[in-house]
Amino acid sequence: MAVRPIVIYTEPVLHQRAAEVTEIDDEIRTLVEDMFETMDAANGVGLAAPQVGVGLRIFTWEFDEYEDDAPTRGVVINPKLTLSKVSGANPDPERHTEGCLSVPGLNFPLQRADYAHLTGIDVDGNPVDFEATGWFARILQHEYWHLEGKLYVDMLNERWTRRWKRERKKSGMTEPGLTWMPGVDPDPFGH
Repeated sequence: MAVRPIVIYTEPVLHQRAAEVTEIDDEIRTLVEDMFETMDAANGVGLAAPQVGVGLRIFTWEFDEYEDDAPTRGVVINPKLTLSKVSGANPDPERHTEGCLSVPGLNFPLQRADYAHLTGIDVDGNPVDFEATGWFARILQHEYWHLEGKLYVDMLNERWTRRWKRERKKSGMTEPGLTWMPGVDPDPFGH
């Protein structure tokens, strides 16, 4: 197992739909182990394969505050996500702000659905099928959209998009090839 560098917003793999996993082999199992190591080293609650430069439909999560029957730590391969309708267009900066390991050090509010139903398979080929609400539903949506080639900052409303563009330029996130290494580089979110 190894911690992998996390690619930053400008990397092309983050902006294209990830490919389906056709076979779960040792390479996929190693990738998943590395993703857990990387997520943990980065103090993240989720990580999608494109964030470590791999354009495959896989994401991991850890959220131990959820009280339903959903696994608090897991992986899903080739996920499908069903959502409730998003209520309201104006996110509350106090309640709806999120960050992203591929947009290091920045946080912006985004309105998301309060309910998500996730299906797919795990690394052993077993079915993944559960529902989530609240913040856990937000995590699942955030990671799922990485697999569709969209980062949360690509979905901000007009007001927050303007701020994101200013911050992106100020932070130097303008050229491909940028990465940061969890556990080596300073934690951009100050954990």
